[in-house]
Amino acid sequence: MLEEMYKVFAEIYGSDSNAESFFSPGRVNLIGEHTDHEGGYVFSCAIGFGIYALAQKNSLGKLRLYSMNFDGSYDSPFEIPYEAITEKLAIPRSWVNYPLGVVSTLRKHGCQFTSGVDILYNGNLPDGAGLSSSAALEVLTVRILSDLLGFGIDGVKAALYSQEAENNFVGVRCGIMDQFAVSMGRKNSAILLNCSTLEYSYAPLELGTYRIVITNSNVPHSLAGSEYNLRRQQCEAALSDIRKTVSISCLCDLSVSELDEVSYTVKDPVNLRRAFHAVSENARALRASQSLKGGDIQTFGKLMNASHVSLRDNYEVTVPELDILASLAWNFEGVVGSRMTGGGFGGCTVSIIDGERVSAFKEYAGSEYERLTGRKASFYETGISDGAGRFALNV
Repeated sequence: MLEEMYKVFAEIYGSDSNAESFFSPGRVNLIGEHTDHEGGYVFSCAIGFGIYALAQKNSLGKLRLYSMNFDGSYDSPFEIPYEAITEKLAIPRSWVNYPLGVVSTLRKHGCQFTSGVDILYNGNLPDGAGLSSSAALEVLTVRILSDLLGFGIDGVKAALYSQEAENNFVGVRCGIMDQFAVSMGRKNSAILLNCSTLEYSYAPLELGTYRIVITNSNVPHSLAGSEYNLRRQQCEAALSDIRKTVSISCLCDLSVSELDEVSYTVKDPVNLRRAFHAVSENARALRASQSLKGGDIQTFGKLMNASHVSLRDNYEVTVPELDILASLAWNFEGVVGSRMTGGGFGGCTVSIIDGERVSAFKEYAGSEYERLTGRKASFYETGISDGAGRFALNV
């Protein structure tokens, strides 16, 4: 990969002599889905797949961007003066809106862009798989610009600025989880994050003989084009109703029993189901992290399964293909737990599987999934990565 990236960089920008290398991982959320925007807990980790970049300053005063994944039909980079980055652009190279959103956000926070920057991106993270390719791209861009232009942005601020870019520039009202995991990941550890306070702790992922396997349904998801924002609105409507009776700052301030006590205040039954998912999932995330820390893999797996059922029935963000993949895993000996991961409406499941059964699982689930859906699944066994930053490209 390194040799090819330097070759393309030289072709696109005319030089690679001063290019620095960076990497930003994707993330997989083990449990705690759609709780981050409701002030709850998530339990996620950065993975070994992600987006690589080469970058250097230029004397043109412009941002120049090129992706080896999306720009193969273009002979030149996308380029734009910093001051022209004011709103989301409706252009064929729509991926550039993520780094443009980062620049817009950094400028709003007082960062002075004293030099142009050339960036070449190249990733092995499947786009649209729900593994946070957008967050990886945003955080990676923050890291590059901070390092090259001396902004001194730390990991937590990199996550917050990236979330702000996606919320206000791209237009997806995501929570902080994806960007935080991508920015603050630690090798061989998961992060338990309180999304309300940003208090976090690392838990070693000691799975013994078990392995984390990500299964891509190859139904691409797009949060910007999905009902993701509608789910946020439904949760906010439920919160507004509940606040007329009790004083809370977010849904996940409530326990499941407390939500039951005030459920009569929520006017729309659909909104109540959305709220019930967020509150019950928050409780599952806390129990699951405690189970994993205690080495109780079986309980962790059961909580993963229950998470998927709630995402399917209460939050309604799964699709038939994800439900099939989860069901295939639940019925396979050696799988302790499986659930959809990510925003939903397509993407991936994450499963914890006995290492000796992984190959058999791939063969079984792959053939059955294709028989039932006509689609081919993709499987990824992943390690747990450090967060985004400078990287020696030796892959």
